[in-house]
Amino acid sequence: MAHVVIIGGGFAGVWSAAGAALARGDADLRVTLVAPGEHLVLRPRLYEPEPDLAKVELSGILDPIGVEHLRATVSTIDAERRTVVADGAEIGYDRLVLAAGSRLVRPRNLPGADRLFDIDTLDGARRLTGFLHGRRDCSVVVVGAGFTGLEIATALAARGRVLLVDRSETVGSRLGPGPREEIESALDELGVERRLATTVTEVGDGYAVLSDGTKVEADAVVWSVGMRASELTAQISDELDHLGRVPVDRWLRARPGVFAAGDAASAAFDDEHTVLQACQHATPLGKVAGYNAAADLLGVPPRDFTPGPYVTCLDLGAAGGVFTRGWDRRVMASGAEGADIKRRINQAIHPPVDDASAILAAADRVHIELPFFPRDDEAASLAG
Repeated sequence: MAHVVIIGGGFAGVWSAAGAALARGDADLRVTLVAPGEHLVLRPRLYEPEPDLAKVELSGILDPIGVEHLRATVSTIDAERRTVVADGAEIGYDRLVLAAGSRLVRPRNLPGADRLFDIDTLDGARRLTGFLHGRRDCSVVVVGAGFTGLEIATALAARGRVLLVDRSETVGSRLGPGPREEIESALDELGVERRLATTVTEVGDGYAVLSDGTKVEADAVVWSVGMRASELTAQISDELDHLGRVPVDRWLRARPGVFAAGDAASAAFDDEHTVLQACQHATPLGKVAGYNAAADLLGVPPRDFTPGPYVTCLDLGAAGGVFTRGWDRRVMASGAEGADIKRRINQAIHPPVDDASAILAAADRVHIELPFFPRDDEAASLAG
């Protein structure tokens, strides 16, 4: 029996499995997802105060659609022999989908690096919330004023003093100037201090040292700087991009017999941009890659990856949220309206469970039309 193997249990991996099951239909085709954990972790929600709510049992998604789950970690991909090694066991495949995700890039040679917290994984988020549980008026330093850093800094502002540190001279530099006014206003409202054009050079017991020599109080230091694709990408290509991602074609094929999706794939968004390492791209990438991996074996026409409109929605804690459209990130909603959109997006990324028809129907909708995304002509009434 032909075999599709999918590496990774995140959004891209889970939706690759559903996409493959959709293309399979009633055909005789085995689909196996290899991932060590028993949950899909809703990683974009790990900044929330109860991280254990940000998980979904994989069995509730995979069992109804007839996908096997092998709880193991892949260490080796042999694309010539079409095998992978997972926890020492060799597994053969006819088509492979690499959806192994990305990881936080931790600092090297930073004194006290073992004291750092992060929200990159469920275990990391649990460690942070457990450490802060019951504490009041604590001091937290957040390193990185990007998307993740802004969300965790504004979430923690209710607990005490938060200092946001970034090498850039502006907050949210990669988000561009579009939402900057709303972000700065929210940080001011919440009392989040900023130290820009600097970073942390040492972490100690109750303190952090900044690159300008300043020693600041810090009960916890949260690291949120830099992401890189799984190291498995180097085993299928020697032409990785600056994030360690595998270049793919419009069908998300990385090489004969191998497809890539999610944070491991460098796919074209348009003539000027590649997809981001984000849930909104990982989900459709997975649906298309998994479908095409199965379709390639079954003689079914492949699907092109055609990304939907690019949007950004940032949770700014008690100050609300900000929702933008396009790569210039035009602000469409902010404050309470922005927070409401973010809340509904966080609900929408939760996949259906225990219902094969609903799961396969969702896999067939590569781009979900979310009615709560405001149209351009609604911007004036929603912004501000």
